[in-house]
Amino acid sequence: MRSRSNSGVRLDSYARLVQQTILCHQDPVTGLLPASSEVKDAWVRDNVYTILAVWGLGLAYRKNADRDEDKAKAYELEQNVVKLMRGLLQCMMRQVEKVENFKYSQSTNDALHAKYNTKTCATVVGDDQWGHLQVDATSLYLLFLAQMTASGLHIIYTLDEVSLVQNLVFYIETAYKTADYGMWERGDKTNQGIAELNASSVGMAKAALEALDELDLFGASGGPQSVIHVLSDEVQHCQSILHSLLPRASTSKEIDAGLLSVISYPAFAVEDIELVHITKKEIISKLQGRYGCCRFLRDGHKTPREDPTRLYYEPAELKLFENIECEWPLFWTYFILDGLFSNRYEQVQEYREALDGILIKGKNGIRLMPEIYSVPADKVDEEYRNPHTVDRIPLGKLPHMWGQSLYILGCLLAEGFLAPGEIDPLNRRFSTVAKPDVVVQVSILAETEEIKEILRNHDIHVDTVADVYPIRVQPARILSHIYARLGRHSKLGLSGRPYRHMGVLGTSKLYNIRNHIFTFTPQFIDQQQFYLALDNKMIVEMLRTDLSYLCGRWRMTGRPTVTFPVSRTMLTEDETSVDPAVLSTLRKLQDGYFGGARVQTGRLSEFLTTSCRTHLSFMDPRPDGKLLDDFEDISVHHNYESSSEDSVHGLHSLDDVDASDELTQYLDNLLERTTPKANLPPSSKKGGLSRFRAAVQTTQDLISLESQAKGLNIQNVQLYLPTKVFWSPQPSLNLLESSHSPLHENKSSAFNHLDLPKDAFGNIDFDALVQQLKQCPSLQDQADILYLLYNMKGPDWDTQLYDQPGTTVRDILIELYSKAGSTHQWSLIRSISGMLKKKVEALDEACTDLLSHQKHLTVGLPPEPREKTISAPLPLDELTKLIDEASGQTISIAVLTQEIMVYLAMYMRTQPSLFSEMFRLRIGLIIQVMATELAQSLNCSGEEATESLMNLSPSDMKNLLHHILSGKEFAVERSTRSIDSALSPAISIRETGAVGATKSERAGISKLKNEMKQSISFQTIDGDISLTPTTSLLSSPTSSSPEFFPNTPFRDQPVKDSRQGQWVRRRRLDGALNRVPVGFYQKVWKILQKCHGLSIEGFVLPSSTTREMTPGEIKFSVHVESVLNRVPQPEYRQLLVEAILVLTMLADIEIHSIGGIIHVERIVHTANDLFVQDQKALGADGDILDKDPTNGICKLFYDSAPSGRFGTMTYLSKAVAINVQEFLPSSGCSMQ
Repeated sequence: MRSRSNSGVRLDSYARLVQQTILCHQDPVTGLLPASSEVKDAWVRDNVYTILAVWGLGLAYRKNADRDEDKAKAYELEQNVVKLMRGLLQCMMRQVEKVENFKYSQSTNDALHAKYNTKTCATVVGDDQWGHLQVDATSLYLLFLAQMTASGLHIIYTLDEVSLVQNLVFYIETAYKTADYGMWERGDKTNQGIAELNASSVGMAKAALEALDELDLFGASGGPQSVIHVLSDEVQHCQSILHSLLPRASTSKEIDAGLLSVISYPAFAVEDIELVHITKKEIISKLQGRYGCCRFLRDGHKTPREDPTRLYYEPAELKLFENIECEWPLFWTYFILDGLFSNRYEQVQEYREALDGILIKGKNGIRLMPEIYSVPADKVDEEYRNPHTVDRIPLGKLPHMWGQSLYILGCLLAEGFLAPGEIDPLNRRFSTVAKPDVVVQVSILAETEEIKEILRNHDIHVDTVADVYPIRVQPARILSHIYARLGRHSKLGLSGRPYRHMGVLGTSKLYNIRNHIFTFTPQFIDQQQFYLALDNKMIVEMLRTDLSYLCGRWRMTGRPTVTFPVSRTMLTEDETSVDPAVLSTLRKLQDGYFGGARVQTGRLSEFLTTSCRTHLSFMDPRPDGKLLDDFEDISVHHNYESSSEDSVHGLHSLDDVDASDELTQYLDNLLERTTPKANLPPSSKKGGLSRFRAAVQTTQDLISLESQAKGLNIQNVQLYLPTKVFWSPQPSLNLLESSHSPLHENKSSAFNHLDLPKDAFGNIDFDALVQQLKQCPSLQDQADILYLLYNMKGPDWDTQLYDQPGTTVRDILIELYSKAGSTHQWSLIRSISGMLKKKVEALDEACTDLLSHQKHLTVGLPPEPREKTISAPLPLDELTKLIDEASGQTISIAVLTQEIMVYLAMYMRTQPSLFSEMFRLRIGLIIQVMATELAQSLNCSGEEATESLMNLSPSDMKNLLHHILSGKEFAVERSTRSIDSALSPAISIRETGAVGATKSERAGISKLKNEMKQSISFQTIDGDISLTPTTSLLSSPTSSSPEFFPNTPFRDQPVKDSRQGQWVRRRRLDGALNRVPVGFYQKVWKILQKCHGLSIEGFVLPSSTTREMTPGEIKFSVHVESVLNRVPQPEYRQLLVEAILVLTMLADIEIHSIGGIIHVERIVHTANDLFVQDQKALGADGDILDKDPTNGICKLFYDSAPSGRFGTMTYLSKAVAINVQEFLPSSGCSMQ
């Protein structure tokens, strides 16, 4: 018999260690592992991590086999792994109804359970008795299911199980918007059962999705039916949110050691190596101790100060756990694995030696990993005073099998028994390696031969949709319907993938479906959707955004291929040429670069060999040869009632294909169901004012909205409220200008004074109105009549147009919407969209994107309860209902709110830096500010400005929003181009240079912190405190030009400064956007520790907040912001922010306390009074010093620059000194 090699002997010792610490606990029936000998439940996460040592040891035996017995040992160990993974699979199979329900509800009560009975695979606690929703646990299982399958293990046996795994993909693919309880099962760190978005869950889900994509679960023995499909756009959503979260772990945890599993082994989910280093550094600096790492700051788990009789913590109790958090040796095993995978052997050696010093020796000398090290109860005070000095004691499970397993796995790698690639066969460890440049292939198609000829005249040679056959071109929504069939399984009750918006990564592949090649146009091209695609400039902008996104996010084999169709809507009005914006774009595409992206144009047939192609095997015929049971099985989304043409860009013209082809019938059926029929007579593109048009302004909802605004004492209501939310009324009938407010009239009373046709009884003759509808020559007149019918008879009233029943008001509105779209009458389009209750199909996704980037949303005008806050993802119907309520049922405001929300999400994806230090986006205030900017720039009334706003094209609306967000100076000018006289004058928006203003000025208060480098001295003079800035607080006009308010009486200064209105405008913008200086919230946290609280207009931010929250928590920032948002006026809110900014400068002075409750508004009013006194001393009269009646602040103070002799910061500094002078030291002190 051959002697055993040294490596074999060493392996045998690890086999004994694994047997005595792990496998001896494995259940012989289910294969599951209990948490410990005392706790018999089996946790999903712990089981997966614990079995890794067994898997690694099996691989090591197979690789280093000395004898046949070693191969047998390898097989036995591998089967132990398979048994456990199948045991967990059985647990999930028994909860298949939860998998199905959760796809639609994302409810914590529909979540898969986190732990099961070890002996039976049954559940052990109720749905609401544990924090079961732990996306990271399910994702971890799927990640290692993929890794183990790729290593050669056969875990999945049947197609039923494949269907379950496919649906588990749907379960985790929305992790980027799913608040869960995280890997510590508690959610918010107060342990009160509050779910939150966790970076550890998002990262693990991303890793699992990437690992499973195109993986055959049957391994080498599989076929097309056993392949898992993952949508790339969902993966990129996860990546985007993960990058925006890190290094924070969640809203309540500014850092978490569990992130080690995301930035390194096993997930390797972060592609930015710099972000990996930052996160790791944060963990080491804030969480590492002498015995491991604590999980997160102020973690009370098993500390001496924790009350074991209750699960939850009181908010102020968390401060007790600071510096005495238990330390987990587990995390040092992650550092060992991280060093092994990144070739940092010094790190490996350091942590192995550290672990050797804290492992506990058990029977027979085996080394055991303790769960935690805790501060002894009698040494707590000492540890408070001198952190990391007290010797700790081990507590909890021994061994902690999760940590024991990773320790053994690290030893096997460190000693050369395994190579990193053997436990990472899918090569996730290379995620941070730089990716090659992406070239985006763009195929331009003409809808018709006529358009093809027009393009040829411009020297652009393209194919038509018919020319590219047998490649079939379809709109994006069809791909969404196709993917809705993925994962369907009638026996298991699984309905497949929920219908969702298809992203650009999904539409940039070629698809093989039943031996046919399909390409899909981008989602933004589909004019069946919201009206954004009716604007050619908007289409160009969205194409530029998508191409740039593809270049940065494409990770698949093969190049992305974008199919861009040129339709009739992209032609000029006479249809003899291409729209200039589209033509310019087509030429730039042919040049090879567009929007910073490398592109290559060509024919689809030329791209077949270089494109990314995917085989959708789930669309293959079933064993009975059929694709579907019947066409009634098709789930057509209800939001597609508004086609712009009889065909969708002609993209479904498959007449030349055999009609018996079931796939063709299936796709044609989908398209046919979404195509409306024409009912209206042809309309002229232009028409005069309608006598019915004024009725729009008399509806109760508009009057109610203005009345609500007046109740807030908002000055110049018309500047803020879009009073014209439909089309232009006749002035004589504009009831908003009268003193009568018909809030309590019924629907018909609002219209009974108009010259409407009456029947014999004096009532409105609606049949006669329908006859007038037939004869109307213009869209405006048709819309007027339809609006009357909509309000007085309802959208489902049968007009019996042309004496044929079945034509409702809604049907005619749908057609009118299409015609208005072709003439680009944007106010009309928005209003009809509101009447049709149209929703942006991706509105809920846009909202979720913003929320997932830790931005809360508000809709409607402040204050609450009118202003509605959105802090968690909502289903589309609930979201639109909330928007309608917050908009006062004003249809155009509701539609515009949706539009702005979509634009904000677009900018969040492409320019997240625009939203720095903003945690709540107040859409109602943003709309107010947009109308105000137009009114001031155009020097017009609020009503005219609102009309101009509603008539902006989507691209101009998005451009205006960008200028407001960016903080750059811009100008709005009236356009001289010829337009319909019935519409408001067109305007153009352009960026301007720094006329008398520096870049830092234009950025406003958000840049103020960087400019505050001066020293401020406090001096005692005859018992009074004076505060004198020694240098300018902010580079302002006063620093390089004559004083804004010179030392002469105002009556002697007839010349108006060109910058008048600049600072009140900037404060209004920054206040509406919640823009604050970088680091502002951390400074507020520090100042709260030196007082009892800050009072802002009666709302107190107590100092006890710091006992619950740490300075870096998003939760704290949101809390401070919510208090500031109680102030409805944005410019006044921003003055309060400036006052708090001055206060926070005291945080760095060695003063123990600056008083009890500090009333911030008093500081502002004191500063205002000082300012007014100085101006009166200079001879300013009462008109110049006019006060805001809402809060008594001088309007000129609002418009003062922050710095300079008469700057707001000068007076606020004096006011702070006055308010806190009793707490300042008697001798001079200074702060930087």
